[in-house]
Amino acid sequence: MSQILQIYKLGNPILRQPAQPIENIYDEYIQNLIDALIATVVPANGVGIAAPQVAESYRMFIVASRPTLRYPNAPEMEPTPMLNPRIIARSSEIVKDWEGCLSIPGIRGLVPRHQAIEVEYSDRNGKLHRQVLTDFVARIFQHEYDHLDGKVFLDRVESTKELISEEEYQKQIIQKL
Repeated sequence: MSQILQIYKLGNPILRQPAQPIENIYDEYIQNLIDALIATVVPANGVGIAAPQVAESYRMFIVASRPTLRYPNAPEMEPTPMLNPRIIARSSEIVKDWEGCLSIPGIRGLVPRHQAIEVEYSDRNGKLHRQVLTDFVARIFQHEYDHLDGKVFLDRVESTKELISEEEYQKQIIQKL
């Protein structure tokens, strides 16, 4: 069983630093970190987590879309490690939707993101993947990718009027779904 890691909160300097590329995907430390990230995201009710959120400056994250209390309509997918990810292309269509972050508990923001993106990443076995992601999964990828560049969703919100507490989000938005 993998260790559940501490999730660092906004204000910790690691969240504002660019992460370093992974030189050796097969390194035991990297492989253990992948397992620990997967073990950490599920009980936290997250749909993604990036290595900098657990104070590890590596360009990797997990996309783990599934329905949760925070995202009841999320599509189901296996937690997918994405190492040294890149965005190859972006759709011109921008969509705003609500986002939260495990590193910024209690706050949600209406964040503009590209509706579709073409991405490239290595899996934990070193195999290179290239695919088009759309909608919610594209949003997760872009959110986690921002963490690798020292950005958080608050940096993308266009107005403080587009922020809401988690409690009000549950009352006003989730109950209407």
